Amino acid sequence: MRLMTANMTLACTALVTALAAFDAQAQTMPGGTLDKIQKTGKVVIGVRESSAPMAYAIGANHRFTGYHVELCEKVLAQIAPAAKIEYMAITAQNTMPLVQNGTVDMGCGPTTNNLSRQKQVSFAVTTYVSQVRMAVRADSPVTSFKQLDGKTVAASAGTTAVQLLRKYSHENNVKLPTQLGKDHFESFLMLESGRADAFVLDDNLLAGVIANSKDPKGYKIVGEVLGSEPIALLMRKDDPAFKKAVDDALVRMMKSGEVARIYDKWFMQPIPPKDMPLNLPMSDTLRQLLQEPNDKPLEAYNS
Repeated sequence: MRLMTANMTLACTALVTALAAFDAQAQTMPGGTLDKIQKTGKVVIGVRESSAPMAYAIGANHRFTGYHVELCEKVLAQIAPAAKIEYMAITAQNTMPLVQNGTVDMGCGPTTNNLSRQKQVSFAVTTYVSQVRMAVRADSPVTSFKQLDGKTVAASAGTTAVQLLRKYSHENNVKLPTQLGKDHFESFLMLESGRADAFVLDDNLLAGVIANSKDPKGYKIVGEVLGSEPIALLMRKDDPAFKKAVDDALVRMMKSGEVARIYDKWFMQPIPPKDMPLNLPMSDTLRQLLQEPNDKPLEAYNS
C-alpha cells in the first residue's frame, strides 16, 4: 500500500512538472502569436477609422485613438513591452478574415462577441456592453422603431445592428427598409442629408458620431433597446496562450481600477477632435463585469 501511495505521489509530481513545462512552452509556442511577436519584434493591431469613442483616427497624420485602442496599448505594454505596435485600419466587414489569417494580431475595434464569430476567432473578456438604439434628428417625432414602418433606416454594413433590425422587423410585422453605409460616417451622412430617418447602431458609437458631427445638438438617441451586446478585443482562434495573456492583463487592469479610469476618460470627459464629452456613465452591467470578468457571447445577454 505504501509503495502504491509512493508511486502515485511520484506520478502526480511528474504530471504537475510536465503540465508546468507544457504551460511554459505554450507561452511562446511555435506558430503562436506570442512567438510571432517575439520573432518579428512587432504586433499588428486592427483599428477602426470612424468608431469613436472605441477606435478612430484623428488629425492630418491619421493618429488612431479611443477606448479600445488604449486598452490594446496597455495590454501590449504588459505582455509584449519591447514590441513595436503597428496600426492597421480595418472595417466591420474584414475584421474576421484579417484576424483569422493572422494579418492582424489583435482586433481593437468595437466588435460584438457572438456564437457565430466565436467559430472564427477568440474574444477576450468583455470590456464594454453596448445597447443598440437609433439616432434621429433632434426635431424628429420618432421615439419607437414601430414609427419607422416603411421609412428608410441607415445601418453600417457588417454590424450586428443589421441582423437585429431584421429580427425586430419580422417579430413586430413592420417594414424597415435598410440602407447600408460602408462605415459609420457614411451611414450617419444618410441621416444628416435626409436620405434616412434614423441611424441604428450601438449607443456608444452613435454618441461618438453625433459628438463629432457638424451639429452635435441636432441629433438625439431614442428608441427601444434592440439588444445588449458584449464588446471585446479579439484574436486568432486556437491560440490559448495569447488569449490567456491578454485576459490576464485585462483582469489585472479591471481589479486595479485602471479600466474604470480609462472608461471615464473616453465616455465622461471631453474627447478629441472637438473636445465634446459623450456623457455615457458606465452601466451596471459593465460595472459588474469589471468585478466578475467573463467572455460570454451575445446570446447569453439576450436569451
